Amino acid sequence: MDAAVARAAALDTATLSDALDKLAILGQCYRVSPRDPGFRMTGRAFTVLYAPAAKPAGTVGDYIDRVQPGEVVVLDNAGRDDCTVWGDILTELASIKGIAGTVIDGICRDSAVCVDLGYPVFSRGAWMRTGKDRVQVEAEQVPVTVGGARVAPGDILRGDRDGVVVIPRAHEEAVLAAAEAIARAEEGIRDAVRAGQSITEARAAFGYHRLQSVEGRD
Repeated sequence: MDAAVARAAALDTATLSDALDKLAILGQCYRVSPRDPGFRMTGRAFTVLYAPAAKPAGTVGDYIDRVQPGEVVVLDNAGRDDCTVWGDILTELASIKGIAGTVIDGICRDSAVCVDLGYPVFSRGAWMRTGKDRVQVEAEQVPVTVGGARVAPGDILRGDRDGVVVIPRAHEEAVLAAAEAIARAEEGIRDAVRAGQSITEARAAFGYHRLQSVEGRD
């Protein structure tokens, strides 16, 4: 795990979301959630773009051989909820390879397997109908969209019970620094309140109402 990924792993998605807002970066993957509430995931993106199947149809899953341990598989299926692009065989192979997790703008199936194996899958839902002959891989390692957020190869993905955020590689230092500052301020507020200070005083002391404000905005 590289240093930036380790820093992201130490932060929750809510704090990272606030940092993204502060920097006016859209990185929250709308309505993409974990198949199990206990799933946690951090890693750099290996992206896959899907499109409607041609005739004859192309493949839906051979890319997995090229994903490296610690990476996150990011599948852009345009939010489709009528067919799946991830199932039990891919889950088991990804778990064996040490892949960090899978994020889908769309749905998965065989969700019990990812829960049983403890392999993190984040998607818009689960349903059993296959994507074979319905969709196919259009491209690998290209910018994709997940829940309205742009994901480029190598961007950091962080997932937890609240969902998934994307930290663009070009801005990761700024996002991580802002998130760490927010986390320190919020911990300071909690400590102050535990010590008997009022929430109003504690929030004022740590600048709570400006923590997520866009930089440079009055």
